[in-house]
Amino acid sequence: MRAMLTAKSLAVATAAALLGLAPAHANDDVLKRIADPAGQVLQTIDYANTRYSRLDQINAGNVGKLAVAWTFSTGVLRGHEGSPLVVDGVMYVHTPFPNIVYALDLDHDGRILWKYEPKQDRAVTAIMCCDLINRGLAYAEGMVFLHQADTTIVALDAKTGAVRWKVTNGDPKKGESSTATVMPVKDKLIVGIAGAEFGARGHISAYNLKDGTLAWRAYSTGPDAEMLLDPRKTTELGKPVGADSSLKSWQGDQWKIGGGAPWGWFAYDPKLNLVYYGSANPSTWNPSQRPGDNKWSDTVFARDADTGVARWVYQMTPHDQWDFDGVNEMILTDQMVDGQARALLTHFDRNGFAYTIDRATGALLGAEKFDPTVNWAAGIDMDPASPTYGRPLLDPAHGTEAKGEDETYTGICPAALGAKNQQPAAYSPKTGLFYVPTNHLCMDYEPFHVDYTPGQPYVGATLTMYPAPGGDGRTGNFIAWDNVKGRIAWSVPELFSVWSGALATAGGVVFYGTLEGYLKAVDAATGKELYRFKTPSGIVGNVMTYTHRGRQYVAVLSGIGGWAGIGLAAGLADPDAGSGAKDAYAALDRYTALGGQLTVFALPEGF
Repeated sequence: MRAMLTAKSLAVATAAALLGLAPAHANDDVLKRIADPAGQVLQTIDYANTRYSRLDQINAGNVGKLAVAWTFSTGVLRGHEGSPLVVDGVMYVHTPFPNIVYALDLDHDGRILWKYEPKQDRAVTAIMCCDLINRGLAYAEGMVFLHQADTTIVALDAKTGAVRWKVTNGDPKKGESSTATVMPVKDKLIVGIAGAEFGARGHISAYNLKDGTLAWRAYSTGPDAEMLLDPRKTTELGKPVGADSSLKSWQGDQWKIGGGAPWGWFAYDPKLNLVYYGSANPSTWNPSQRPGDNKWSDTVFARDADTGVARWVYQMTPHDQWDFDGVNEMILTDQMVDGQARALLTHFDRNGFAYTIDRATGALLGAEKFDPTVNWAAGIDMDPASPTYGRPLLDPAHGTEAKGEDETYTGICPAALGAKNQQPAAYSPKTGLFYVPTNHLCMDYEPFHVDYTPGQPYVGATLTMYPAPGGDGRTGNFIAWDNVKGRIAWSVPELFSVWSGALATAGGVVFYGTLEGYLKAVDAATGKELYRFKTPSGIVGNVMTYTHRGRQYVAVLSGIGGWAGIGLAAGLADPDAGSGAKDAYAALDRYTALGGQLTVFALPEGF
């Protein structure tokens, strides 16, 4: 295993990034495979993060005939997030910790071709915030990439499972771990880190695909050089961020343990050569301990793929008082806005606002509530002439520091797990709609003083979460969102939060899973339910589709877990455990049980 980055190697990579070294050639292999809907090489399906498949053999007229084609047990009983990959007749399946990887032969209903089982120190599980999940693999140039819980990145030979290279991306002793997927972009592998709840200072890194050496690394907080910010050229809402923009927004050295870990999803625009992602909440959850805007936590970043230097940034929740982590996916579309063709980025944030941004310039085009119960802010200031342009218009009654620490602030909507969490939405160019799995919860929030100790929880708040008003006790909705009009087109209420990633297809069907364990298919235009099937365990995985020998299949991992299912997955007894999630989802054990299974569906032969 390669040693962790030395100060010298990091300094060299940082200097090279700021100098703007010549761009690398495009990764033709990944681009070619993304263009072929028969397989899937990225968790996001494409670089634009649309989670849209052009396959249409299964459509709104026949999806009701779906049946189970074959199944596979992963042998692990925790939350199964992410989805399989399919490349050249082989399916690659991952598991939660210990992060086993299976290569399955599609010619023989999932016969195991090879298995990779990492040898990780189980101590890392103690610093994994919200279950032992992993959001999946990526493929490029004959290699399958896994980011293990202990932050080890492994490049596996796709045909044999042999380790091509491995490198350590973080230090679990400092609270750093990994739950996220990675994204191959050109000749690099883009990688994030988790650990904001342990005071880990977030960073995104690019490793060279060929050998795993570091190309560049950019932090979420701190000095400009370490963040790869250019104070004159990096902009927020069209204005240069200026020198030391992050340092000036923290008190003292709090930025060193300031969180902002980018543990979510990445998107990439090959034309603009920009990588997009969001940073996490600031540390600690007690806002009184970190005065200032706490830049650049809860921020959308657009970075040059070759150098890592930020083109633009936008902070959605300055001085976050609610744990409104900003890592949810960025979805890239080309649409007409006010009669003008625009290159857009749409982001459904934990804070309950759906943001539409010009992805070339960072201009804010729209920001609307996608859950009507959101009350921590009345809206986002959209007046470019206003001194608070782009900032939330706060409701002081729903902040969490007006009376200081050790006070309980009640009735805050949404709850800390957000109006939407990391479960990715989908976009259909046929309907122009986004399909969004959402939560419908509010919370009571009590901040308290917490001291920082490396590797120990650095949270500083206790939460109680409960169903939002007006939902008849339900805690979820699956919605279709019109980002140009800034409104919900249709909504399907769900008993529990929808913690599964959506899939839209050219067949006019949208798929998603439920915490009870149902795979559901709905009409993309109306939301009408067309199909449901009860899998063995709750679904927190992301639905995918592929073709093999001319036949289209739909596949999903089931295995209850994630933040919403942590109480059941980890067998928690304390009502306040799981950062407030245990009691909020206490009824889950009456609908599902632990599991770890891949279920593959198809239409009947000859249909």
